[in-house]
Amino acid sequence: MERRARVEAMVAPLAAGLVVLITLLALIGTAIRDPRPHDIRVGIVGPEQAAAQLSAGLNSNAPGTFQLTTYDSPNRATSALDNREIDAVLVLGSAPHLVVAQAAGEPITGVVTAVFTAVFASQGAQLTVETTHPYAAGDPHGLVLFFLVLATIVSTFVAQIVLFVRSSAAGLWTWFEVQVIWAVLAGVAGVGIAAWIVGGYDLQPAAEMAGLLALCALAIGTVTGGLARIFGAPGIGLAGLVVVLLDLITSGGPAGPNFLPDAYRALSPWMPAAELSSALRGVLYFGGAATAAPVVLMLAYFVVGVLLMVIGSGVRRIMRRSAAAPAPGH
Repeated sequence: MERRARVEAMVAPLAAGLVVLITLLALIGTAIRDPRPHDIRVGIVGPEQAAAQLSAGLNSNAPGTFQLTTYDSPNRATSALDNREIDAVLVLGSAPHLVVAQAAGEPITGVVTAVFTAVFASQGAQLTVETTHPYAAGDPHGLVLFFLVLATIVSTFVAQIVLFVRSSAAGLWTWFEVQVIWAVLAGVAGVGIAAWIVGGYDLQPAAEMAGLLALCALAIGTVTGGLARIFGAPGIGLAGLVVVLLDLITSGGPAGPNFLPDAYRALSPWMPAAELSSALRGVLYFGGAATAAPVVLMLAYFVVGVLLMVIGSGVRRIMRRSAAAPAPGH
């Protein structure tokens, strides 16, 4: 028996480590092994025939890279850019002009600028490029926002692990109180530290950012807590796989989901990390545009998480009653 216990004690951590290693390599490796741009949204303003020729050329030489939408005036296209319906505007004519929103993501604006500059250079024309919605001076590449998302999700998961280890037997309301208090702390502390790094945010966007971080912490925390209350330690592992690892991978990191393979890109709109990152950029650089969908998604995760926590409490009551029930024949 002692030998068996010793073998089990050795095998369990080795097997767990191997599973994590294989999972990380499989998920991350398949996501980043061949990053290519997909579905970058560009508005086209100009003669219909010229726009059709440009679209046909791009579809032939760079299939799937762009989603082109035509507009009848530069003002309407610029309005769509401001509302985050598109990521760039190309105005055709004798003096072609490209407008890119830097806060849509530097990889996106880099691809758009490089491709269209090359297209017009091949025709002997010079493309002028205008940049709007720039990143903050203290975060010139938008990296702080992504790591703010990463820190919020990972720290929320760690808080749930500590709660499970230290207070596993605590009641539902205790667990729920921890979720709410942690969400407030995560929102305030996260924005506060990020503001210190970049040199400050204006009060209104900072408050909205804190609310978004708190909502994400509630979403991740309740789902993780609910799975932990139902399945115990395996529930923590499942949450780590889905709402942490897969969540962060499908966000596309600082580059965004446009550079992920099809399967990951399809999952991205249904995962909190990418949507939180998008919402933070919307609040900070686009006047709050396109933030409704991320909020709805995170609220949905929160509702599911609360339901899981309630179900977990019911499972625990049933297990306690079963354990306390006298054995048959006694």
